[in-house]
Amino acid sequence: MKKLALVTGATSGIGKATAMLLAENGYSLILTGRRAELLESVKKEAEIKHKTEVLALNFDVRDKEAVASAVESLPERWRKIDVLINNAGLAVGLNHIQDGVIDDWDRMIDTNIKGLLYITRAIVPLMIERGSGHIINIGSIAGTEVYENGNVYCASKHAVEAITKGMRIDLLKEGIKVSGIRPGMVETEFSSVRYKGDDELAKKTYQGISPLFAEDIAQTILFVLNRPAHVNINDLVIMPTAQASATYVNRVVQ
Repeated sequence: MKKLALVTGATSGIGKATAMLLAENGYSLILTGRRAELLESVKKEAEIKHKTEVLALNFDVRDKEAVASAVESLPERWRKIDVLINNAGLAVGLNHIQDGVIDDWDRMIDTNIKGLLYITRAIVPLMIERGSGHIINIGSIAGTEVYENGNVYCASKHAVEAITKGMRIDLLKEGIKVSGIRPGMVETEFSSVRYKGDDELAKKTYQGISPLFAEDIAQTILFVLNRPAHVNINDLVIMPTAQASATYVNRVVQ
């Protein structure tokens, strides 16, 4: 019987790469995302390329009613979720705290923290009923580091780090694994969103280095999922070879 994985933020980047790799490795998928057309495109690609069943749920993780409604309406065969990948997240803006845009703050906190909590709260009881499951929270090296202009984004990822640890303790007796993966620089839409669509600025983030790509994180997720039942990867940090920390990057002058 195929395992079933739910991946949030599956329309692009790490979410899409993870969905495709899991489909290739025999998983059925529940994919969530805000952008309906992209979500449907990923669904069709996984179905055609990997001959797997895919259920697409179009909602924003920030909307707690939409999250609850989507999960409550799952048909019985789609409720047996083995894996939850809490991938949906973003950074918006790069401002000193005194110049911060409150709408940006709200968007990061509501997506990175509250959205993760909403979907986890909806899915975990289904895992507890079955006495098994694996939750992987996609954090960031910003979950343990702070850098200039990263104030609220770093705070949100610090929260993900704390929630992951607390979740692991709370679910220990339920037989549910909880893992955290904290990437460094990954070239996806991340910087484009942070710079609010300024792709020229976004490209400069990765100039002079070979960054990670979404597929690198997807492969890491698969590695974590493929450990034996008695093994859990609690916390995994992954960075490009050219990066030592959030602020130390070895760039080749071009």
